[in-house]
Amino acid sequence: MRTDTDFMRRALELAGRAEAAGEVPVGALVVRGEEILGEGWNRPIATRDPTAHAEIVAMREAARVIGDYRLGGTTLYVTLEPCPMCAAALVHARVARLVFGAWDPRQGAAGSAFNLVTAREFNHRVDSFGGVLADECGEVLKRFFASRR
Repeated sequence: MRTDTDFMRRALELAGRAEAAGEVPVGALVVRGEEILGEGWNRPIATRDPTAHAEIVAMREAARVIGDYRLGGTTLYVTLEPCPMCAAALVHARVARLVFGAWDPRQGAAGSAFNLVTAREFNHRVDSFGGVLADECGEVLKRFFASRR
């Protein structure tokens, strides 16, 4: 049986695809049980789409695979704590669980700067767990931004 760490390692591989394309290296996948329903990596530059964050790309693919925009019973794995846009999308898609790697103190919306995934104002809350392979996930981002300076 695969663990959160196993799935996060896959998300790190997907982040590598983003990095190779010159995008901020973030990778995500949507899982139900042992089945990966959707995968994504940051692609806003390549697609000229400001919403093409890894989480959104993975959720779009998962929704196509299951034929429903509601992703109940799924877990979304992502290498960086989701931004407010992605956190709200997780809530609206009814994702059951969020597992992320590195915390984002500037714009993270799962407990760092904001906490939209458990906001009582919404009619759904996402069980959230951060810090899985946090050092590895954070190092990928640090290395990427250091190379840009």
